[in-house]
Amino acid sequence: MKSVDSFFAFFASLRETLPLMEQRIVGYEQDEVGDWRAILACGHRQHVRHNPPLVERPWVLTEEGRRRFLGYPLNCKHCDEEAVAPPADH
Repeated sequence: MKSVDSFFAFFASLRETLPLMEQRIVGYEQDEVGDWRAILACGHRQHVRHNPPLVERPWVLTEEGRRRFLGYPLNCKHCDEEAVAPPADH
């Protein structure tokens, strides 16, 4: 169990020292159940749900609201993970 704790402590220290990978929203699409995903400049997708009280994003519910947030930077979780992932063996 100590190695798992060490891993999470190491990962947390990296998150504090590495810059977050912000990417601008360049478009939107809906997933198979109708939830909205932002298409980011890096090519990754990220859900942008309005799910109060946990997440307040009422702008995602209307076309005008989504249009207003085009160009808005979001932290790309996929880019963050790629930045701290160990290199793949070749």
